Amino acid sequence: MPSSNVQWFPGHMAKTRKLIAENLKNVDIVIELLDARIPYSSRNPEIVSLKEGKPSVIILNKASLSDPEQNKLWSVYYSSENTACIMADCITGKGIQDILPCVKNILKEKTDKYDAKGMSGRKLYAMVLGIPNVGKSTLINKLCGAKKAKAEDRPGVTLDKQWVSTGIGIDLLDMPGILWPKFEDKEVGENLAFTGAVKDSIIDIEYLAMRLCAKLRVLYPDLLCQRYRLGDISEYKDFDDYDLLCAIGKKRGFLVSGGEVDTVRTSNILLDEFRSARIGRITLERPETCKEKRG
Repeated sequence: MPSSNVQWFPGHMAKTRKLIAENLKNVDIVIELLDARIPYSSRNPEIVSLKEGKPSVIILNKASLSDPEQNKLWSVYYSSENTACIMADCITGKGIQDILPCVKNILKEKTDKYDAKGMSGRKLYAMVLGIPNVGKSTLINKLCGAKKAKAEDRPGVTLDKQWVSTGIGIDLLDMPGILWPKFEDKEVGENLAFTGAVKDSIIDIEYLAMRLCAKLRVLYPDLLCQRYRLGDISEYKDFDDYDLLCAIGKKRGFLVSGGEVDTVRTSNILLDEFRSARIGRITLERPETCKEKRG
C-alpha cells in the first residue's frame, strides 16, 4: 500500500452498510458519534446519506482531547433543526447526562402522540453509528451503567449489531464501525490514521508522523515546540517535515548507532502523544475549511 494513500475497507464493513439500511426503520433516532479532534474526517458520508431524514444527535466524542475553542465552533456547525450536537467524553462520562434529555426533546412530537394515545413511557429506540474506534461501545456502556458492549481501544472490535437496554427508557442498537470504500480526500484518510481509526499496521508510520508534523507546525506550533523543547518554530522554517521529525527525535535522545535518529521510535512517540493529548488539546480541522469541501 502506498504510504501516501491511506485506504482501509474490510469486508465486514460492506455488511455493516447493509445492516444499517435494513434496521433504520426499527429506530426512532440515530446517535452518531464523531471524533472531536477530526469532526469532518470522522463523519462517514455514507452514514449521512443512509440516515437522511431520520432525527439524529451528533456526539463529538473525546472532547477532552480536542481544542475547547474549536469544540464550540463545531457544535454550532453540526446543530440544525433536526439534529442536535453534544460535546462529550465517553471515558470520563462528561456530557453523557445530556444525551437522553436531548433525544427526548428532538422526539417530543412523537412522545406527545404516544401520551395522547395513553402510551406514556413507551420505549424509544436509537441506532448508534460511527467509524471504528470512535467510542460507540464505551458510550453504550456509560448509558447502561454496565459493561454490555465490548469496547477496546482499537478499530474493528464490534463486528455485528446488538440491541442493548439502558434502563432509562431507550434501547440502543449498537452497530459495527463503518469506514467508506475509498477516501477521495487524501487528508481525510490521514486524519483518520492520526487518531487510530485505521490500524497502524497497514500504514507507513514514519510517513504518518511526518504528515502530523506538517499539521502541527501550522495549527499548533507553540504546543509542538513546548512539548519537544524545540524553541521557536521559526527556527525550523527551512526544515522539511522529515527534518522536523528528526529534530524531535534528537531532542528526545532517540538515537541509534552512528548518531542517526531512530525515526520509527520517534514516529510512534509523536503519534501516541498526540492521541493521548500529551502534546495538548488539539483539533486538526476547522469548520470554515470543511464548509468549502462539503459545498
